Amino acid sequence: MHITRKDIEAFPHLYKINLMNSISGYKSANLIGTKSIIDGVANVAVFSSVVHYGSNPPILGFVLRPTTVVRNTYDNLKETGFYTINAINETMIEDAHHTSAKYAAHISEFDKTNLTPEYKENFFAPFVTESPLQIGMKFLEEYQIKANDTILVLGEVADLYVEESMLSEDGFLNLSKENVAAINGLDTYMVAKEFKRLSYQRPK
Repeated sequence: MHITRKDIEAFPHLYKINLMNSISGYKSANLIGTKSIIDGVANVAVFSSVVHYGSNPPILGFVLRPTTVVRNTYDNLKETGFYTINAINETMIEDAHHTSAKYAAHISEFDKTNLTPEYKENFFAPFVTESPLQIGMKFLEEYQIKANDTILVLGEVADLYVEESMLSEDGFLNLSKENVAAINGLDTYMVAKEFKRLSYQRPK
């Protein structure tokens, strides 16, 4: 089946965004936690765009939609400089997905779900207790993507909390050990099982 750019532009809006959000393959499923600096309201929201950008220093990035409307996650992390990234496992999927609902800034998504905020070692932003992989992040820089007015946010890993069952002797983190989910498209969650780990490849 051949779908041209002209075909894509002619698709109904929902059909088009479902298709375009699916073609990049499975994406990471994470909850990003922040807290407002003025009134201390904890915010948590689901993101499927977290990507590794380097190991030295350890940098992760994620993409925010245009800030033409209020983005609590963006406002909080820019004001405080801190946020958390928390993997979603299969027991958290429904609650994690509900955090995509648009609540006002004074309402915490933690109060509208069974997710629990957790504060560790005086880190300002909340971790998610139920997550088997919790990452404390320090904001580094941002880049505006001019083509669609989205924002790439880069942060440095400050703290890492992992379930020991996932951590291999060589440092590899096997997410399947704790049934960590991935996202296909906008709203479909998958739980992967380990299939095959291959060795580092060199030219033949």
